[in-house]
Amino acid sequence: MKILTEDKIIKPKAVIFDTDNTLYPYKPAHEAGLKEVVDKAHKLLKVDKEDFLETFENSRKKIKSQLGNTAASHSRLLYFQKTIEQLGMGTRIFLTLDLEQTYWRTFLANTRLFDHVKEFLQLLKSQGVKTANITDLTAQIQFRKIVFFGLDEFFDYVVSSEEAGADKPDCKPFEIALSKLNIDPSMIWMIGDSIYKDIKGGNEMGLFTIQKIHDEVNVNNDDSNKPNVVIETYKDLINLYNSV
Repeated sequence: MKILTEDKIIKPKAVIFDTDNTLYPYKPAHEAGLKEVVDKAHKLLKVDKEDFLETFENSRKKIKSQLGNTAASHSRLLYFQKTIEQLGMGTRIFLTLDLEQTYWRTFLANTRLFDHVKEFLQLLKSQGVKTANITDLTAQIQFRKIVFFGLDEFFDYVVSSEEAGADKPDCKPFEIALSKLNIDPSMIWMIGDSIYKDIKGGNEMGLFTIQKIHDEVNVNNDDSNKPNVVIETYKDLINLYNSV
């Protein structure tokens, strides 16, 4: 754990969490889900796996460019629809739905919470600390993830970028969460992995920001987006909470 602030750390009255790559490692689940989709597409469409992957990546970029900083820009349904269309096969509605369900089913089967996440949430709940989750992507799949992890009873509020109309670091999802929590921002901890989305967004809203790092997540030395604290494990977070 690294404490980067010189200010006194105070015990929070609320804690806001990011979801993806903060509560669990995203990459292994995504890679497993995409592999299953590529294998199915190869079998059903007789398309080369490398060609499908390349087309998928190009399609993903096109959707993101087209939709911008919105929840729908993360839609696997749209990614797979565009991929199949770019392969010259038209809009295969049933297959697109099948590939999306295959992706998320495999994704969830290959996820696991970081150690001590639930322990930290239980600690907050026992202390009467309010909790919220601010997450990019559409509400349905993010709700499914939270339920899959058995965390639905631990969050007082959830704000998706679908509800807010914009992804982080836009102020809208943060403003909605703060409105629901009704607590002074200076008394709220924001925990996330992304310097740009979670830390920048949290800093701009006056939250106490904590970056959760692990493999492939780096600390940004840019002072304008610097977190107050950097942690590697939720055990670090429990120790920090208990020490203030």
